[in-house]
Amino acid sequence: MRFLDEDEELNPILSSVNLIDVFLVLIAALLIAIAQNPLNTFSAENVTVVKNAGKPNMEIIVKEGKEIKHYKSSGNIGSGQGARAGIAYKMADGSMIYVPEGDTSDKQTATNNK
Repeated sequence: MRFLDEDEELNPILSSVNLIDVFLVLIAALLIAIAQNPLNTFSAENVTVVKNAGKPNMEIIVKEGKEIKHYKSSGNIGSGQGARAGIAYKMADGSMIYVPEGDTSDKQTATNNK
């Protein structure tokens, strides 16, 4: 009956059980990392992520609820047709003030409406 008194160190199954435990811990850590990702589709938060800000290959990812939109920069400076609408001033306390500009007819109607 000597075979019943086997040494536990010689049993190869015990080392594979330890490997399974290690893999379970790694899987749990990866699931926690995925759950804390700001672009997680299961969270209801609205998130905006800007990658490579100010560079030609800039990307913007916007998540609103479960919808994710991806915008990619073409590297070109914005252009188009339009007219100057006004001037923005930054005050010493950090607030912004917008002063609209217009031709004299706009100013007259604005003063007449007061």
